[in-house]
Amino acid sequence: MLMNEEQPVTDYAIKLDIFEGPLDLLLYLIKKNEIDIYNIPVSLIAEQYLQYLKMIKSLNLDLAGEYLVMASTLIHIKSRMLLPEPEEPEEEEEDPRAELVRQLLEYKAFKEAAENLSQRPLLERDVFTRAAFSPEEIEKALPDEDELIEVSIFELIEAFHKLVSRIDKKELMEIDMEKLSVTDIINEIMDRLSLEKNLTFDEFLGEIKSRRRIVYTFLALLELIKLRMIKAYQASAFGVIRIFPAVE
Repeated sequence: MLMNEEQPVTDYAIKLDIFEGPLDLLLYLIKKNEIDIYNIPVSLIAEQYLQYLKMIKSLNLDLAGEYLVMASTLIHIKSRMLLPEPEEPEEEEEDPRAELVRQLLEYKAFKEAAENLSQRPLLERDVFTRAAFSPEEIEKALPDEDELIEVSIFELIEAFHKLVSRIDKKELMEIDMEKLSVTDIINEIMDRLSLEKNLTFDEFLGEIKSRRRIVYTFLALLELIKLRMIKAYQASAFGVIRIFPAVE
């Protein structure tokens, strides 16, 4: 099967909306670029947002419709900001970004409230025997690491894109007759984690030479995160990503 960089390498689809939404992606880009949420450079954010959509489509991930709506919104805001201001405006016009900023602030507040609620005691987690690894247990497993932060889907996609971009261009055109199954790769991942306890993102994917297998392995990781069988953490923002089993 011939493949190139623009073609999806599999028909295996995962719906991205089960992980995050377009406002999550915007908040991630704002954090990544260390931007003031009240003064968003729409041109930069719109360009990076569209780059992420391109990366997502290349993985054959199923984009929810609201991602495309947000892309149109960003382009519309960008075009409004490029219009010349009238010499004598009859009344002061609202900043074209104002509604988007309001949405982001409201969503951010609800998200932080939900995260705080998730830290409150839960009956099964705190009374009965617990199989899941807590963040404290994970930090004990890596005493040399700083405080670990659970990563978002967008950080995983960016790490994947960087890894694939390092592959020799000659390897992007290949004849690959290997029979691959995401289910089989899921089993391989869980077997490795049962032995290693935790592995870095590059340790999972970096030694694989077949681009198709790299994509399938990445999709298997996403599926395992969706099923809450594994978790991904990093010691600092945009640092090394480590994969842990969610249960012992």
